[in-house]
Amino acid sequence: MNSTYTTNKKSKASSSELIKEMVLTAMFIALTYVFTAFVNVQLPFGGKGGLIHLGNIPLFIAAILFGRKTGALAGGIGMALFDVLSGWTVWAPFTLVTVGLMGYIVGFITKKKHGFVWNLISMILALGIKIVGYYIAEGVITGNWIVPMYSIPGNIIQVGTAIVVVLLVVGPLEKAAKKLV
Repeated sequence: MNSTYTTNKKSKASSSELIKEMVLTAMFIALTYVFTAFVNVQLPFGGKGGLIHLGNIPLFIAAILFGRKTGALAGGIGMALFDVLSGWTVWAPFTLVTVGLMGYIVGFITKKKHGFVWNLISMILALGIKIVGYYIAEGVITGNWIVPMYSIPGNIIQVGTAIVVVLLVVGPLEKAAKKLV
C-alpha cells in the first residue's frame, strides 16, 4: 500500500512538472514568435536575410531559465513559425535547425555554468551558430555565396542587442523563475 501511494505521489508530481514544462515552453514559443513578428526592421541592404528582430530575447531567457529543451523548442519553433506565417517559408527548415541549436547550446552551457560570464559566453556561441547557420541557409537558398555576407552585420546587431537586453534582465527574472519552479 505504501509503495502504491509513493508511486502515485511521484506520478502526480511528475505529471505536474511535465504540465508546467509544457506550459512554459508553449509560452516561450509564443513570445519568441511575437517578438520576431511584431518587433522587427527589414534592412535596406543584402539578401532576404536582412531582418533585425527581438525574438532572440525570449529565446535566450527561456534557455537560461528553463534549459536547453525549452530554449531549443522556443527558438526553433517560434522563429520557424514566423517564417511560415510571414511568407519566408523557404527559410523555416533552416530556422528550425539553426535557432533550435542556438537555444540548445545556451541552455546546455548555462545549466552547468551559472552567472553573467557564462550567460555571455553561451550567447556569443549562439551568435556564431546564427552567423554560420544563416550564411549556409542563404547560400543554399540564393545559390550565391557572396550575398549572404551582407546579412552578417544584421545578424550581429540582432543577436548583440538581445545579448545586452538579456544580460540586463535575466538576473531578476531568475529570482522570479525560482518561485515558479
